[in-house]
Amino acid sequence: MRLGWSNLVKLSGLMLASVCAWYLGYMFADIVPEDSLSSAIENLQSIGEKPVLKAPPPKRQKCDHWSPCSPGSYAYRLLSGGGKEKFAKICFEDELLISEQKGNVGRGINIAIVNYKTGKVISTEFFDMWEGDFSGPMTTFIKKAPKGSLLLMVTHDDGSTRLNDDAKKAIAELGSKEIWNMKFRSSWAFIAAKGFNLPDNIKKEKINHSDNSKNRYNGWPAEIQIEGCIPVDLI
Repeated sequence: MRLGWSNLVKLSGLMLASVCAWYLGYMFADIVPEDSLSSAIENLQSIGEKPVLKAPPPKRQKCDHWSPCSPGSYAYRLLSGGGKEKFAKICFEDELLISEQKGNVGRGINIAIVNYKTGKVISTEFFDMWEGDFSGPMTTFIKKAPKGSLLLMVTHDDGSTRLNDDAKKAIAELGSKEIWNMKFRSSWAFIAAKGFNLPDNIKKEKINHSDNSKNRYNGWPAEIQIEGCIPVDLI
């Protein structure tokens, strides 16, 4: 069957259009960089896709609290030592008052005294309760703390062997109940106020005794910590 003249013209036009389209595509691919072309294709493919929402990283809180203290509060965190290698730490308002990094932590009972009004540290000291006679100097250190101050205490290693009753009484007068229960290598943390009272709803003291059937470390119990927020307008 012979093609009509009009059909032959249509066929010729279709073939010419195909050749032109192929040539333009070839020229376009040769001129446009490959990475730009790939990017354009990826952009076309991403049209209609739902954006992936990523949660922002959690904001670090003072003294590594899980949740922030309310405005008008001091943040504190006390961590006892764990075994011989994990040293005790005392943090107040995001400042490490006692730590291995500062080089002022030691075996025994570690104490930091803070001016409540300013939130600034007054002095820090540790008292060895395994060797030497440091219960007396520790008792003097505690009694010399000025009124209107906070006392933060934690143990590292052993804090009981040479701890005498006068020292225990000085700490008990600050509100400690567990000081009379201290045993060999007990992990202990305590915060107190001198000359005013801390709120009843904050964590002030915690103790964990050495027990060979439960100890995390060889001969030592797990470290313990207390943390919380103290209103700045108590006095």
